[in-house]
Amino acid sequence: MLEGRAHMKAIVIVIGVILIVIAAIYFLVPADSLPTFFPGHETGLMRIRTKHGMLAGALGIVLLALGWWMGRK
Repeated sequence: MLEGRAHMKAIVIVIGVILIVIAAIYFLVPADSLPTFFPGHETGLMRIRTKHGMLAGALGIVLLALGWWMGRK
């Protein structure tokens, strides 16, 4: 049982880190330079997608906190 919990903690932490990296991409790259599979990609739009970045960053922080909380027990 404890082994499955460790795997779940690792998965949650990895997804949290990935979401924080995605948030950084949203904040640093204009909308027309985003990868086409990212929500918010729009050809010809030179502004950044702030709301997408804030949402991805917040979800990443929540998942990292959840992973930390899961490791306490």
